[in-house]
Amino acid sequence: MQTTPVLPSQLSESVIAVPPLARAVSGAIDQAENAKIIRYLERGGVSTLLYGGNALLYHVALSEYAGLLKTLVEAAASDTLVIPSVGPAYGMMMDQAEVLRDFDFPTSMILPQREVCTSAGLAIAVRRFVDRTGRPAVLYIKHSGFVEVEDVARMMEDGLLSWIKYAIVRENTSEDDYLRQLIDRVGGERVVSGIGEQPAIVHMRDFGAAGFTSGCVCIAPALSMQMLAAVRRADLGEAERIRSIFRPLENLRNEINPVRVLHAAVSLAGIAETGPISPLMSEVGAAEADRISAATQDLLQACSSP
Repeated sequence: MQTTPVLPSQLSESVIAVPPLARAVSGAIDQAENAKIIRYLERGGVSTLLYGGNALLYHVALSEYAGLLKTLVEAAASDTLVIPSVGPAYGMMMDQAEVLRDFDFPTSMILPQREVCTSAGLAIAVRRFVDRTGRPAVLYIKHSGFVEVEDVARMMEDGLLSWIKYAIVRENTSEDDYLRQLIDRVGGERVVSGIGEQPAIVHMRDFGAAGFTSGCVCIAPALSMQMLAAVRRADLGEAERIRSIFRPLENLRNEINPVRVLHAAVSLAGIAETGPISPLMSEVGAAEADRISAATQDLLQACSSP
């Protein structure tokens, strides 16, 4: 696992995979099955893994956090960048900071709060978390009104942030005044499109984001990496062609639930047994699983087609 600080260039060199977290029937974190997911991604050319929402780290117990980190460290290749998440509650993230001090992760992502968070309060929490871990954090901007651009800029200028995951969903991706102001203020080299393949082309081409995160990359890592390469070389026709291949599974994630669908899809693809999903979430139904399986198999078939 990479232990050196994250370089801006890394954010555009690899799709940032956001995998699910595999659990055994007992509910315990399954080391072997999580290792299968990591190795599958690495074989597909992915070198950055972010464990956050798709892994349901919102619901991870503090008592199992050190074991989770140990699992990720032991499974990842020496040059793979692995980023765990903390929070979303302030007390939880500060307790997790103490655990993180025993590991060499170069950064960690703070999961976003919503109703019980202010921009100024978030800036204070990030500073205290970074002071405790001794390493910069990833800021996850998921909700409108979550944090003011000037507060983000100050955090970046003070060295508190490694990079920013931007994931506010807009009806029209190309119309996003907040993202425009954010990138104008802090630069695009440390801002990553955080909503999968579908908005990634617009975020990178029109706004200057460095790269993108993806859940569906866990099904088709090489294909997602090809899309990133196409955007980087400005072959937008090829990038759009690849993006359309991901659309059916992404549409199901939007329709049903992004986390639940991906958790099922990784198992249905035969990549790894993700096991029971963590409460407070629930499994997809049988009819939904059939639709997810069909979309997943189509995506896999597209990967194997010449």
